Amino acid sequence: MIRSYGNTLVYTLPNMEEDNAAAALDSIVTEFHSYEDFLDSQITSLDLYYLEDEELARHLVELGYRGSGEVLKREEFETRKAAAEASRLNKRSQRQTLASAGKELKDNFLKALAEREEANRSARMTSIIFIRDRNAQGQEISGYIDYSHRLKFEDFEPYFSGKKRLLPRSTDLSFYNWETQVSTSNASANYQVIAENSTGLLFKNKQDRKILNVDPKASPGDNSSRTPLQSDLYTQVVIYDHITRRKT
Repeated sequence: MIRSYGNTLVYTLPNMEEDNAAAALDSIVTEFHSYEDFLDSQITSLDLYYLEDEELARHLVELGYRGSGEVLKREEFETRKAAAEASRLNKRSQRQTLASAGKELKDNFLKALAEREEANRSARMTSIIFIRDRNAQGQEISGYIDYSHRLKFEDFEPYFSGKKRLLPRSTDLSFYNWETQVSTSNASANYQVIAENSTGLLFKNKQDRKILNVDPKASPGDNSSRTPLQSDLYTQVVIYDHITRRKT
């Protein structure tokens, strides 16, 4: 493919090689603070010796007559520079919007949730939280919560700030009230519930189809781990982490 940059014709390769060329241009705008810095990087001492004019040397580089690197016009440099800066600010904004950001967490369970929040929001990890404790009526309840799913539909700031307690609900992956013996199970955006198992519940990840086994006497499964936690806020807490990998 032939592209025109002012008076200069530049041949570029399609598909993957074109993508690599675009990545190289993005690298340039990240490396150099200004367009003038980029032009100066292409000028040699020999160029200045013969031309005796820095601005002329820069102009020749911009037109593609001098320099040994990429031909990049000012407009494209500034456009890519602005896009890179916008991307950087967006990523910083996303980090700042974590519900756990800026919170002074003392309980082990809340610390563990904070450590996993970004990964669960970005779908790099899907954690299942087992909680056993008492509800507002003093009844013992337990259940499994899809952390990633809850993060998408619920504000977790009150949990991290201590204003609310995270407890399983009848709409979570599983729920059991030990006093009323009410039991429920529900699929989530990330997991299917397999209840017809003699050893207990199994959860199948919908993305990579891997089975997560919550039986404490068994292995949790491929790409999964089990982390029991001591918490001052709950009777029992266990977090199961699954590193998501797409099925190929």
